[in-house]
Parts: sequence; C-alpha cells; structure tokens
Amino acid sequence: MAIDLKRGVGELKKFRAAVDQVLSSLESGDGGKTKVAAEQVTRGSFGTGLPFAEADGFHKEYNRVHKALVDLSKSLSEQIEVLSIGVHGADVGYDNVDDYERQRFHSINARLDEERDAMTEQEQGQKPVAPQAPRTDSKTGTTDLG
Repeated sequence: MAIDLKRGVGELKKFRAAVDQVLSSLESGDGGKTKVAAEQVTRGSFGTGLPFAEADGFHKEYNRVHKALVDLSKSLSEQIEVLSIGVHGADVGYDNVDDYERQRFHSINARLDEERDAMTEQEQGQKPVAPQAPRTDSKTGTTDLG
C-alpha cells in the first residue's frame, strides 16, 4: 500500500511538473492571466455619441467573454494550487503540512464548491421549458380554417 502511494505521488509530481511547464509557457505568452486581464476594449473604440446597436452588442458580449476567461484562469490557478497542496500532503503526510497550506487548501476548496454550485443552479434555471403536447381536441385548426 505504501509503495502504491509513493508511486501515485511520483506520478502526480510528474503531472504537476508538466502542468507547471504548460502554465509557465501560457503565463509568459499572450494567453497569460495578466495579459488577458489587461486587454480591455472600451465602447468608445467603436465610436462615441453614435447610435450603433451592433457595436453595443459586440462590446457587451466582448466584456462577458473577457470576464469568463479571467474567471476561468483564476479558477484553473486555484484548482492547480489545491492539487499541488494535495500532492505535497500525500508526499510528506497530512500532519507535516503547515497550517497555512491546510487553511488555504480548505478555503480554496470551499470557494470552488460554491462556484460550482452557483453555476449548477444557474444552468438549471436556464433549461428550456418542455414544449406543450399538441392539442388533440376538435379545435386543433387542421380543418376548416376559413
């Protein structure tokens, strides 16, 4: 059992190293959270003082997508931090993880759970209502419409 745990920890460490490498590459490029968060398009970029519904719609959608990307980046960073703390705890034993890391692990987990629950509720609220069954009485309008 201990050997299996060690093997699992080793694989998790390799995975973490690969993820860290990808994140480092991502962060140093145009997809990094700092650069993504810094990219802002103002409504004025499409002209000011003009009634331009398409520009308004595009700007609104741009901001929605931008916020979603920033939120995703933050969430992924936190999930990776939780996994890193978990791997470290599996490696050295839970009793050897300092109190700050334990607290951080639990607070991130709680926040991620809340975000997931809120997203689930939102998705359930957006489900389309089932269409009504077709009428089968004599007033269906299939005959004598005139």
